[in-house]
Amino acid sequence: MTRAIRLWPLLTGTQRYEKVVSTRNRGHGEYIQAPILAYLIETPNGRVLYDVGCDYRKVSTPELRVHYFDPMRPLFDPPIMTEEQRIPSYLERLGLTSKDIDVVFLGHLHFDHAGGLCDVPGCDVHVHQAELDAVATGVYSGVFTEELVGKDAWHLQSSDYQVAPGVRAICTPGHSAGHMSLVIELPRGRPVVICGDAADLQENLTDEIAPGYCWQDNEPLALDSIRKLKSIEREERAELWPNHDLAFFHSLAQFPAWRE
Repeated sequence: MTRAIRLWPLLTGTQRYEKVVSTRNRGHGEYIQAPILAYLIETPNGRVLYDVGCDYRKVSTPELRVHYFDPMRPLFDPPIMTEEQRIPSYLERLGLTSKDIDVVFLGHLHFDHAGGLCDVPGCDVHVHQAELDAVATGVYSGVFTEELVGKDAWHLQSSDYQVAPGVRAICTPGHSAGHMSLVIELPRGRPVVICGDAADLQENLTDEIAPGYCWQDNEPLALDSIRKLKSIEREERAELWPNHDLAFFHSLAQFPAWRE
């Protein structure tokens, strides 16, 4: 079996928000600090970047920060992001540039996952067709449409598929219309499943509780995706990596260390 070579979790920022955002109808009045993550995967046929974090300009420029993020208060505080947490900074530390990224794979189009596209210009972008269909409705909240530059040339997907050797995309809709996760086969240990926002917290998986935000309030669809992830965990002896769980993130090897 051809496997990926190594996997780096990248902390692209943090955001404090009310826990009910991550756990549906649970956590009102309780605020958590959540990591905003991207993942760099090296394979025998090139490199895949899962998500790209926020647009640093919106976070670091005071007037843009007020314009874009103040309307989200008090549910969300504005993201916190340093220059060193931008994707190009991580790539530079590995001796790479955006030209060394073969595929940018967007789990979905929320600002904390797609905003950093401006930092990886010219890369092939993969996303589910249903994400752009949802944007076209005008009611897909949490998306800044001006960040979706070049979308007419994106590679649109509609089902599970092989992204690269050792890297398999799986459809996990519910949180968003076309949310996708990744299954990564590595040389050592168990496969890793990057859940994305299908499971923000370990609690989503353990208690089978849907994310706080479900596209068109389709909670059953989000729960089906959580159960799909858990079936992969059982059948393939995989590790499930929740996406916004700070304690879980701290349990992983920290950059520039990697999983292999």
